[in-house]
Amino acid sequence: MKLLIGIFILNLCGIGGLFIDEILNKVEVNDHTVKIVIEGVRSEKGKIVIAVFKDQEGFKTRKPIKRIVLNKSEFEGNEIVLTLDSGIYGISVLDDENNNNKMDYNFFGMPKEGFGFSNYYHKGLSKPHFDKFKFEINNRKVESIDIRLRYM
Repeated sequence: MKLLIGIFILNLCGIGGLFIDEILNKVEVNDHTVKIVIEGVRSEKGKIVIAVFKDQEGFKTRKPIKRIVLNKSEFEGNEIVLTLDSGIYGISVLDDENNNNKMDYNFFGMPKEGFGFSNYYHKGLSKPHFDKFKFEINNRKVESIDIRLRYM
C-alpha cells in the first residue's frame, strides 16, 4: 500500500512539474523581440518619438501603451529593438525636429515634421486607421518592422 501511495505521489509530482514547465514556457513564448528599422530621417536635429498602440481607440486618443523618445545622436544605424508580448500592435514614429514632443502643423493643417507607420507608407492627407498599419506577433522569431518617414 505504501508503495502504491509513493508511486501515486511521484506521478502527481511529475504532472505538477509538467504543468509548471508549461507555465514557464508560456511566459517565454510571450516575450518577443521586435526590430524597428526607420528610413528617411532628413536631419540630425531633434528627437525620434516612437509610439506603440494596441488598437484604434488608443491610436485615436493618442494613448500608446509604450512611448520611446530618442535623441537622434543616440539613434545610430536607424534601428531600435523592442520587447513586446504576443498580440496585435501598430507603431507610429514622429521626427520631432524642434524638440517640442508633438507634431507641428502648418496653417493648412499639414504636418511640418516627418511621420511614419509600421509596414505602411501613408499617402493620404488624413490620419490613417489603425488597421492600415497594424501587425501581429505570435511566434518566437524576430519581427522586423519597416517604417519610412514622410515629409509634406
